[in-house]
Amino acid sequence: MGLTPPFTPTDSFCEQLTEDSTFLKHDPRLDTEVVDKLILQLNRIYPQILTDKEATKFRNLDVPTSVRLGELLTHLQGKGEEACREFYRALHLHVEEVYYSLPTRLHLRDSLDPLKLPQVIKQRHALNDRGPLFFMGCFTFVVGMAFFYYYSEAKVTGGSRALGMAALGLKRKAQEVLIWYTEESLIK
Repeated sequence: MGLTPPFTPTDSFCEQLTEDSTFLKHDPRLDTEVVDKLILQLNRIYPQILTDKEATKFRNLDVPTSVRLGELLTHLQGKGEEACREFYRALHLHVEEVYYSLPTRLHLRDSLDPLKLPQVIKQRHALNDRGPLFFMGCFTFVVGMAFFYYYSEAKVTGGSRALGMAALGLKRKAQEVLIWYTEESLIK
C-alpha cells in the first residue's frame, strides 16, 4: 500500500475525496443523523448529483453508517468533480468541525498559512554534537586545573605574575583584586 503524496491546492475535489475517504468513514462525528443530512442536502439541492432512488438507497438504516458513507463517497467520485465539490460544500455547511479537520484541509491550511514560519529543526546540541558527557569531562578538567593551580601556587613561580597579566582585560574592581593578590604573593 503506497503513501499518498501530500495534498496540493491544485488537486481536484475527487482526488481530495479519495484522500479524505478513510478519515470520513472512521470519524465518529459523522453519525447517522449527520450522514442523512448530507444525503438530503445533495438530493434536494442537486438532484442531478443524487436522485431520489439513490438517496433512498444511501439512507437505508439497516446498513451501518460507515458502510453507507463509504458507498456514498464512491458514488460521488464516480459522478465527477461537481458531485465531489458539492459534497464538500454540504459537509462544510452541516459539520464544520469535521470539514476543517479533514487531512486535505489540514495540508492546505499548513501550506498556505503566511504567518507560519518554516519548520525549524531543533538541534539537541547547538554548538557541538559530542553531548553532555563531553561537556562534563571538559568542566571536570578545568576544575581540576583550578584546584591544582590553587594548591600548588606557592611552588609554581610566575603563577601570580600570570594573574597580574590576566587583570589587564578586566573591569576595574576585578583588576584591583588580581593586582593586589599578585603584589601580596610577590612580597611573601
